[in-house]
Amino acid sequence: RPNSRSFQGGVNISVAGGLFFGVSYLLDGAIHNDIQASSGLPLPFPDALQEFRVATSGLSAQNGMHAGASVNAVTKSGTNVLHGNAFEFLRHKRFNATSVFASVDPVTGKRRDDGLLRNQFGGTIGGPIVRDRLFYFGGYQGTATRQTPADNIAYVPTPAMLRGDFTTFASPACNSGRQIALRAPFVNNQIDPSQFSPAALNLAGRLPQTTDPCGETRFSVPSDRDEGQMIGRLDFQRTSNDSIFGRYMYTLDKRPAPLASSDNVLTTTLSAVDNYAQSLTLGDTRVFGASSVNSLRFAFNQTVVDRFNEPFFEPKDLGAKVYNYSPTREMVLAVTGGFNISASTATRGIADNKTFQISEDLTLVRGRHQLAVGANVAYWDSLQKSWAQGGGTWTFDGSNTG
Repeated sequence: RPNSRSFQGGVNISVAGGLFFGVSYLLDGAIHNDIQASSGLPLPFPDALQEFRVATSGLSAQNGMHAGASVNAVTKSGTNVLHGNAFEFLRHKRFNATSVFASVDPVTGKRRDDGLLRNQFGGTIGGPIVRDRLFYFGGYQGTATRQTPADNIAYVPTPAMLRGDFTTFASPACNSGRQIALRAPFVNNQIDPSQFSPAALNLAGRLPQTTDPCGETRFSVPSDRDEGQMIGRLDFQRTSNDSIFGRYMYTLDKRPAPLASSDNVLTTTLSAVDNYAQSLTLGDTRVFGASSVNSLRFAFNQTVVDRFNEPFFEPKDLGAKVYNYSPTREMVLAVTGGFNISASTATRGIADNKTFQISEDLTLVRGRHQLAVGANVAYWDSLQKSWAQGGGTWTFDGSNTG
């Protein structure tokens, strides 16, 4: 699972029992690791991937930046023959079973479907620009997902609770057969509403209404997403012993905030994202006779992770005189066994990570011996701003009254 501030389309796997951040990723011979989470950056989609190799032991010095394993992938190249393909994969709500926990449509009386419509499409093309000398390859894959799962469940204050009557809420019917006796200032599971916190009442007025005696409410969280990846590569056979290539890849990941299309504040647990990653690699491979090969690589990688939410309210809007460091109106609140508003991974945050690398490797074969010598220099630049803890987390767990 990707880190909350790493790129969503990145690679995050464990190899041979090691940890995911112990895996070194190379794409076309150049570094391809996310510097923030040390996971892998997005790899080319399958139709643009020529081959990959996973080494789990006996790593060479060239690939030994991480101790766990090495994953080396290579993008496709053009040839003297024109090749291409197109594809499309479709998933539709009509082919999905309806969740038994989904809310019921008051008009039809049927449980709502998940509204799923997922369309993955793209294609590739490659061929010669100058026969035997200059070749091109390009590809694109896009994924558009529209989904409104209606089986999210939360428990909010009932009209009876707002009148100070918690009798039903504390009964066995609402607690899996267990009777709860609330402690003082409750008397017989009832309390004078005048003792309620004005901020709590203000918050309750912003929650969805429920007619369920136990406070259950079922709701949809729109989860629309647009993902895309384009890749282009040029190969130049300068001489029979010298080949040069350049490859550029751009990956995007966009998701609007569910609150943008819903007035339910409980949907704020999912944030919007506007992310992209780009990767540029230039390489030159030269063969010196039958026993020497020199490989030169330059790489530039960048990931931008932009996470945000629609403004809703902050503590001072509810009447709580607490300073909020976040630049937007938001807060994180959790009621144990009840509901959640926002989350630390849904607050405003942005990360801009860049990697620059140049490497050169010379491989020599001398009799029965193979020797390798080289150098690898990389520079990382990371700018991160996060308000995950800027406003704290408001937690209500019932420990005072039971």
